[in-house]
Amino acid sequence: MTPKAVFWDMDGTLVDSEPLHEAALVAALRSVGIAPPTDLHERVLGVSAGPVYAMLRDEFGLDLPFDDWIVRKYSHYLPLTETLKPRPGAIEIFNELRERGVAQAVVSNSDRLIVDANLRVVGLSYPGMKTVSRNDVREGKPHPEPFLRAAWLAGVDPADAVAIDDSRTGAASGLAAGMRTIFWPEAPMEGPDGAIVINSAGDLRKQLGL
Repeated sequence: MTPKAVFWDMDGTLVDSEPLHEAALVAALRSVGIAPPTDLHERVLGVSAGPVYAMLRDEFGLDLPFDDWIVRKYSHYLPLTETLKPRPGAIEIFNELRERGVAQAVVSNSDRLIVDANLRVVGLSYPGMKTVSRNDVREGKPHPEPFLRAAWLAGVDPADAVAIDDSRTGAASGLAAGMRTIFWPEAPMEGPDGAIVINSAGDLRKQLGL
């Protein structure tokens, strides 16, 4: 049965932007003389800019003020969006749900600048589209607030909504919001307790009753 509402994570779920974020982060770190750790990808996946900055400051000696750091990182990221591709199958499902009248929103731990840039590049920008960025909430994922805000914007009970995310951080947010939560990681892995783990767009279609 198709749910009343579907709320999508963006980076890694709707669009294949995680490699771009990693490349930009690596370039920004090297530009200030810091060697990126080998487990950088795993440590920052699904985490918003503030906690990533705090980790880099506390563990690797990043001494730029946050505002200067984020400008540097985004100056590396934004040119890369020209190469951004959708995650295979995801946007097709988004558009099919839209045609069926299912309420949807994009719920991201990225800043508004990045949310708008990414969605514009892949053609997911239209009047009335609902999006939640890290700038729109007091607490980012894994706190439930981002997905709860999406439910409020869509006018639906969280219990009637599905949250879809590729990171454990994001899936934890959906679960905490009381939503049926689908964990769709970029590579097969165990999900958080209570999440439905899938490994393909075909699996996602079945879970959404399409």
